[in-house]
Amino acid sequence: MGTLYDKLSEYGDSDYYAFHMPGHKRNKDIIEADLPYGIDITEITGFDDLHHAEGILKEAQERAARAYHAEETHYLVNGSTVGILSAILGSTKKGNRILMARNCHKSVYHAVFLNELRAEYIYPEYDAKLALNGAIEPERVRQALEKDAAHKHADRIKAVVMVSPTYDGVLSDVKAIADIVHEYGIPLIVDEAHGAHFGFHPYFPENANAKGADIVIHSLHKTLPALTQTALIHLNGHIADRESIRMYLHMLQTSSPSYVLMSSMDECISMLLEKGSTAFDLYVERLESARRELSNLRRLHLVETGQYDRSKLVISVKGTGITGKQLHRVLTEQYHLELEMSSVNYVLAMTSIGDTDEGIQRLVKALFEVDIEIDTEMGAKMDEQSFQLPVMEQVCISAACRNGEISARPYEECIGYVSAEYAYVYPPGIPVVVPGERLSESAVQLLERYEAAGFEIHGLKHSGEIEVMEI
Repeated sequence: MGTLYDKLSEYGDSDYYAFHMPGHKRNKDIIEADLPYGIDITEITGFDDLHHAEGILKEAQERAARAYHAEETHYLVNGSTVGILSAILGSTKKGNRILMARNCHKSVYHAVFLNELRAEYIYPEYDAKLALNGAIEPERVRQALEKDAAHKHADRIKAVVMVSPTYDGVLSDVKAIADIVHEYGIPLIVDEAHGAHFGFHPYFPENANAKGADIVIHSLHKTLPALTQTALIHLNGHIADRESIRMYLHMLQTSSPSYVLMSSMDECISMLLEKGSTAFDLYVERLESARRELSNLRRLHLVETGQYDRSKLVISVKGTGITGKQLHRVLTEQYHLELEMSSVNYVLAMTSIGDTDEGIQRLVKALFEVDIEIDTEMGAKMDEQSFQLPVMEQVCISAACRNGEISARPYEECIGYVSAEYAYVYPPGIPVVVPGERLSESAVQLLERYEAAGFEIHGLKHSGEIEVMEI
């Protein structure tokens, strides 16, 4: 049997007439746009049902599990977000406690909110020289779980959640952390959304499935040739409550999953299994050549750490007199190169097996041209400022933080009050402020630094103000 796309294409060319959803009825003439109407169907005879897969979709998900060395894999048509929500909600009950990395994506915080969880944070190491959040140290995980166990109370931590690689490509020791977490009989959930390419070439690390994680989430669309919004969730071992996680997947995913998206996933996985070795060999050769060239930049700097996803090209602007946002704008406007994101001190260019020699060389050439033109005497003070996540007191769980009297106050008047809303820069979507945290001077200063550098603060209802409670 061929892939889902093959079957959809064959069906689209057939004389079957659609008296079912969707409303375009596979009529490509009704709207003059080159969209894939011909393969956009619903759950009709012979095409299986994602929420009760027994045929071609079951085979496709099993193929994905083989590719990722997972015991069980499910398609996600609502992105990694729905996988993270399902993983956390399926591993906890309302009001439980979890241990999570403070640099997790906002979707993790949303799961905390939905289940009214009490989150214990582990902060990543911060590399001030590179201005990057670093790894989660295994020993910190052990210390937190030992402290929890020592209390001998019934309300124990029910799961551990971490992100590796980070948006910027920094890796944590997933295997060591998994071993520690399993000593306490709870699941390790790894947001590996940005590492969907792991495990397909020795140049990159093995994925978290191979390192003992119980639940792993991958965004196919981030680093592999799959359509936007496509992702996978993998379930391993006997600790994770698979039945509960599946229940939440059924509840949170659309009841009308896109066959276009699912065929994109199946094509991507099939390519990895059949041609992945050749594609990755060419990609790695191209990528490593670019990294060697970029290591010769004089003012800009290619960031590399000890444990790092080398697919991410992080270019630091520290000491150059310009911000990452300014470099991002120059590359976009003058060179028509659209990078993934910019921070104050660096920009991030994401690469993949879909890159071409021409595209990579355009980036290298542009960076060297900018490198020559940089005026090193401008804006040096910005380099001295820290953008480390602030450590703040947790006063109440986020779901309960809008029950009291709430008022919106300017940043400088918020110190000492408890936040009733999120504040974050997107991307990467890591909250600087979380509801329930008592706002510190360092948190307020961090928000002000971001705005001074030209970044918009997301999550706030009122620009320059935070909704707070006096607790």
